[in-house]
Amino acid sequence: MRNILIIDDDEALCRSIQIIMKTKGYTVRTACTAAEGWNQLNAEAPDLMLLDLVLPDTDGLEVLEKLVQKHPDIPIVIVSGRQDMAATITAMRHGAYDYLRKPFDVDDIELTIEKMRREFHHEEATTEKPAPPPAPAPPREIVGTDPKILELLKQIGRFSRSRVNVLIHGESGSGKELVARAMHEAASPEKPFVAINCSALVPTLLESELFGHEKGAFTGADRQKMGKLELAADGTVFFDEIGDMDPDLQAKLLRVLQEQTFERVGGNQELRFRGRAIFATHRNLAERVREGTFREDLYYRVAVGELRLPPLRERPSDIPLLAHHFLRTLGQRLGRQVDEISAAAMARLLDHPWPGNVRELENVITRAIALTESPLILPEHINFLGSILETPPAALLGKTLAQAEKIHIQCILLAEGWNITRSARTLDISPTTLRKKITDYSLARPNA
Repeated sequence: MRNILIIDDDEALCRSIQIIMKTKGYTVRTACTAAEGWNQLNAEAPDLMLLDLVLPDTDGLEVLEKLVQKHPDIPIVIVSGRQDMAATITAMRHGAYDYLRKPFDVDDIELTIEKMRREFHHEEATTEKPAPPPAPAPPREIVGTDPKILELLKQIGRFSRSRVNVLIHGESGSGKELVARAMHEAASPEKPFVAINCSALVPTLLESELFGHEKGAFTGADRQKMGKLELAADGTVFFDEIGDMDPDLQAKLLRVLQEQTFERVGGNQELRFRGRAIFATHRNLAERVREGTFREDLYYRVAVGELRLPPLRERPSDIPLLAHHFLRTLGQRLGRQVDEISAAAMARLLDHPWPGNVRELENVITRAIALTESPLILPEHINFLGSILETPPAALLGKTLAQAEKIHIQCILLAEGWNITRSARTLDISPTTLRKKITDYSLARPNA
């Protein structure tokens, strides 16, 4: 694997790679346009290609699709300088071997080549590859430039090529459902995505939610109801917090995954499960298997493919990127024009350990937008959950009673995840009074 072709309009980058790789015994040819790259390819097939996503004469993803169809045996590494989750996932799904984000070192190319040598040495050659599927609709954005996030996006692209069961590991608030939705939208965006929280319902209700029920199956079942497995059809069922599922239900879910069939509660008609199952947990399932609280046979069915979502504290370089992302999106939802975060405020964000992960950061930015009166977020607007419930922030000083009450109610709602019952209990008012105040102050749930 000594012959490399680079298709990239960054001539300086191409020349640098060419010079350095030549000293290491590689032959490197370069092309600044897709048309020139095809000419180089037709003249001599390379052992490896580096392909930029942004080319002056066409889109790099279109070139990738044609290359995979016409030259399936040539490994293609995508290189790009832009933060684009959808492009990363789509590139991997359409057959790219790897994805390098600029700026990168020449050592990264050598590591990729060494990885290819190890993998292809044990891989049987094939002359036939399936045609690439239609380009997916843009997935919801997973924001980050940390190498862990880039690797996660590549794995999402690879797993989206097939319908294997995938288990997503991640702490609470790290964005596990976002990953599941990205995988779904990369594979079948036109199909239903059905989510169910296995820890939020008692076992009897969860069984009905999953499988549906027939009329008269139990007290209150006054009509037939379709379950999540049936509603998903050919789409995706996302089992959030699968580690908290009741043991009796685990046995029934195992049968679904083994037989691909199920029955509604109170029914005897066998229905086919046609969807794709994605699971998520913040628990260590292997440890729960050892404890006897999670079935070992179900564990092996659930964890055919595994993804690990890193906690926010493991990727601190993404905090500014995420903070500004939330500043834009939440500002639009809340109807507030807040453009900047001061250096001192950003320092507070970077110093925080983020036990609540990305969800906590989103809530902190939401509170900051609610508290500031200017387009700038200052340190006094950055209030973490512990402090905001204990002492009034400085930003409340000078406010009228109504203004302070509005901010306080909004902060409690955010802290309680907009659960009306819990928020009312914290505020020591009735749920009816709280709903009236929400209407009076025109408060809106951020993600509504």
